[in-house]
Amino acid sequence: MLFKNATIYTMEQEPFVGDFRVNKGIFTEIGKNLEPKDEDVQDLTGFNVYPGMVEAHCHLGMEETAIGFEGNDLNEITNPITPNMRGIDGCNLMDETVQTALEAGITTVAAGPGSANVLGGTFFAYKTKGNCIDEMTIQNPIAMKAAFGENPKNCYRGKNIDTRMQISALLRETLAKTKEYMMKKEAGKDVDYDQKLEAMIPVIKKEIPLKCHAHRADDMLTAIRIAKEYDIEITLDHATDSQVILDQIKESGFPCICGPSLCHKDKFECANDSFETPNKMYEKGILFAITTDSPFNPQQYLPINAALAHKAGLSENEAIKAITINPAKILHLDNRVGSIKTGKDADFIICTKSLIDLNNTIKNVYINGIKAV
Repeated sequence: MLFKNATIYTMEQEPFVGDFRVNKGIFTEIGKNLEPKDEDVQDLTGFNVYPGMVEAHCHLGMEETAIGFEGNDLNEITNPITPNMRGIDGCNLMDETVQTALEAGITTVAAGPGSANVLGGTFFAYKTKGNCIDEMTIQNPIAMKAAFGENPKNCYRGKNIDTRMQISALLRETLAKTKEYMMKKEAGKDVDYDQKLEAMIPVIKKEIPLKCHAHRADDMLTAIRIAKEYDIEITLDHATDSQVILDQIKESGFPCICGPSLCHKDKFECANDSFETPNKMYEKGILFAITTDSPFNPQQYLPINAALAHKAGLSENEAIKAITINPAKILHLDNRVGSIKTGKDADFIICTKSLIDLNNTIKNVYINGIKAV
């Protein structure tokens, strides 16, 4: 197909009025005055085109709508160390939230377990159109969930965990055991199979990051400290208190995923939650994305979160980057999604206004070059 005369926001360059060609699910040509070939042609005069939005941290499909325990598969609260849990096994695509996200233009999400456990299991990335999660998944695993602070403390109070010291100790113990287990395997020694340690090997090998739920500054610094000790990659997810340690975060080189901010400050560690945080990170030169943490904010409100960050000081372009190319970079999926570029997956949104304008209407959503909405 050839799409002509759109205002194209590639997220790789300044927006321009031009054309783009899609073939076999990818962008094959982007420019001006492209001549039609033997193909369908759509005139998009007056419309804006953006890459499909990307969510770097959510639980879409894992806590279902209007249902309690039966539809809640976020947390296996039976042991604080459950790295062998796989988010893909708890995702119900038939829940209406997935379709709602698609209709809002969110085309790729990273979803996985919640933050009850010190190690909760693996996140995976999937496209939001389809009826089979195995076919929709584009990377599994994509990260290992870890949690610091109030959530594991509250879930295991009086049992396995009472202090932040124990959270760190349990994480360090698991990382150390994984290193020892891996070294013995690689040396050809006989070792008893351990499903939990097997799941942690990609973290030790730096094949996937530790996805660190951390709100308070001290918890973020602990995550950075442990990452340096064990030479692993991490992302700082939520990063609520980051404004007071921006220099340390910048020095660490680790990216942040900010939010959710469109909700009550329901925990003490969220007291400093602010839509001003993304702009402070941008000014410091930290790679960041904005998250809904759905279902804590409904997934379809991802652009509203970006709009409120724009209102709080972040430029419009950077706000849109925070829900497109930036999360794709953080997830190491920017070779496929997050921008409109030749060779990338043809995931895009056709809009009447700016992506973060509350009066915007989405005309169509395409995933892999096929109209999904």
